[in-house]
Amino acid sequence: MTTKTQLLNTLAAHQGREHGIGARDLAAQLGVPPRRLRLLISRCRDEDGVAICGHPSTGYYMACTPAELAASCAFLEHRALHSLRLLSRMKKVSLPDLLGQLKITA
Repeated sequence: MTTKTQLLNTLAAHQGREHGIGARDLAAQLGVPPRRLRLLISRCRDEDGVAICGHPSTGYYMACTPAELAASCAFLEHRALHSLRLLSRMKKVSLPDLLGQLKITA
């Protein structure tokens, strides 16, 4: 079974946005289905705080600069807020009511 260590070793060759690798290619290199790849990436980010960056236009990569990390975090934040907004609309409640209290910082 592919491990987080194997994922990180593979991503070591993909330092910086310009060296990103698409999800399909990365999954193929690791010999795992895309769903397993996403799980491994989520676990590395969540459990270990690893700065695995990614965007549909660049693929996955390890951040080399604070700007790359910030851009990736902004993308994840935008995606998360979009999903929460959809959830609030489906439940027919405001986003602040859905979350209890919403605090947005710039």
